[in-house]
Formats: sequence, structure tokens, C-alpha cells
Amino acid sequence: MIGKLEMLIALAQERHFGRAAESLGLTQPTLSTGIRQLEDQLGVKLVQRGSRFGGLTPEGQRALVWARQIVGDTRRLRDEMRYSREGLSGHLRLAVIPTALTWASRLAHGFALRHPNVDFTIISRTSAEILELLENLEIDAGISYLDNEPLGRVTTELLYRETYSLFCRPDHPLADRDAVDWADLDGIDLCLLTPDMQNRRIINRRFMEEGLSPRAAMVSNSTVVLVNHVMLGGWATILPTGHADFLATGHELRTIPIQQSDAGHAVGLVAAYQEPHTPVLGSLLDAAAELASGQGER
Repeated sequence: MIGKLEMLIALAQERHFGRAAESLGLTQPTLSTGIRQLEDQLGVKLVQRGSRFGGLTPEGQRALVWARQIVGDTRRLRDEMRYSREGLSGHLRLAVIPTALTWASRLAHGFALRHPNVDFTIISRTSAEILELLENLEIDAGISYLDNEPLGRVTTELLYRETYSLFCRPDHPLADRDAVDWADLDGIDLCLLTPDMQNRRIINRRFMEEGLSPRAAMVSNSTVVLVNHVMLGGWATILPTGHADFLATGHELRTIPIQQSDAGHAVGLVAAYQEPHTPVLGSLLDAAAELASGQGER
């Protein structure tokens, strides 16, 4: 039954029989047979079928909610039993907003030193994708904004508060400033993250509060692209201060703080709400709290 519920979850996520089968390491006929057997066991039609996947039926949608809960509880049970046999071990999957990747690395590095039998996979995703991945049980936790847009029913642990800096070459007109205001950035050539990134939406709101409408003539979902564009000359970008300092290391680039009146948006660890947490996830939340203790945004 558990395996067939995992098939339903994969099919709902991929919305395609072939891709869902591939994600599970199965053949498409095996997946199709498994879904039909699940329908027979439950006595309802779960999937609209035609020449291709047509979506879940209303019963399928309700079954999906239960499937996520049952599969999630089963995985937590396995983690608990493994902990009783082997101590803290397993594999943690983290999805992280691009501007927090350095913090993800610090968290994983410190955790792995203490718990060498726990492996990590870290991927970069938008804040919206992180919530979707958590819901679909595709990750164990994420690092994202905590206080800017709705998160739903999750467990959170603050890591830092985000402040911003202008990132530019030493020959940029603003490069000799010790600090700048948001108004100082009006009219300069900016390259910024794409609008699907929550960081970009926060920056847009900052400009709107100043009554400004700057134009970003080049956008990317990669901070590496933004930094390289700055290095080529004539451009500047806006990045969280800690991330900007990291990317500037070893390059002749300036990070100039942008003055702001508030403490900045909270960024931290996000996990699906559950009581109790598995030993591994509980330890990761504790590690995040310890990492953040007494530290500002770096």
C-alpha cells in the first residue's frame, strides 16, 4: 500500500505517467498497474485517464492528502527505528533560496562534523518552490524567508535577518560611498534577480516605498550571472550583505551597505510541521538555532 501511495504522490507531482515512473525508478506499465491496484483497493477512481494524464479526480485529490500524511508518517517511523539501531544517521534534503546558500553550507558543514553518518543534498530553489517541495515530501527542510509571505503550517528556526548592499566595481560612480540610500540607486544600471524570486519582490517593495521605479535591464535567477555582469563593467546589483561579501571575496568589487530603518526580513530553516520531529530533523533545527545564536547577518 505504501508503495502505491508513493506512486500517487509522484503522479500528482509530475502530472505525467512517464516522468512519474522515471522519478520512482519504475517502468510506466508498473506505475499504471500500481495506480489501478490502488483504485481497486480504495474502490474509487483516482485518476482521469485519456490519451494522457488528465488530472486527479475529486476522490484522487482527497486521497492525495492522506497519501502525503501516511507516507510522511511512514518515513518518520523508519527514521525513528534507524535512530534506535544506528544513532543519528540518514540523508537530509535541503532546498535553499539562492541568497542563503552560504548559510546552508555552513549549517550542513557544522552538522556533518558532529554527525558524520548524516549525508546532505542541497539544491537552490525559489521560496514558492521550497514550500511545494515540502508539501510533496521531496525535501526534508528548506531555508527561506520567514516573515514576508505566507508559509502555511510549518516549523521554523531563525538563522539571520537580511540586510542589503549595493554590489559594484571600484570604478562605479557610487563605489566611493561608505553607505547609500535606496533613493541613490534610482537611474543607475541594475541587474537583478528575476521577479519569481522573493528577494526581488522585497527589493521592488523597497523602491516602491521610496516612490522609485528603477529598471533592471538584465535579470537572472542566478547570483553568479549577476556578479559576472557587474565584473564586466557599467552595472551594479543589489544583494543581501552576507552573500555579497562572500561573492566579492578574491575580486576587486565593492559591497556598499544600503541604509534601512528596520532590522530586515527573517531568513531561516523551514520544515513541515510535525510532532514529534524525527531525531535527524530535530537535531538540524537545534543546529540552526545554535548557528544563529548571537550572530547577525553575515
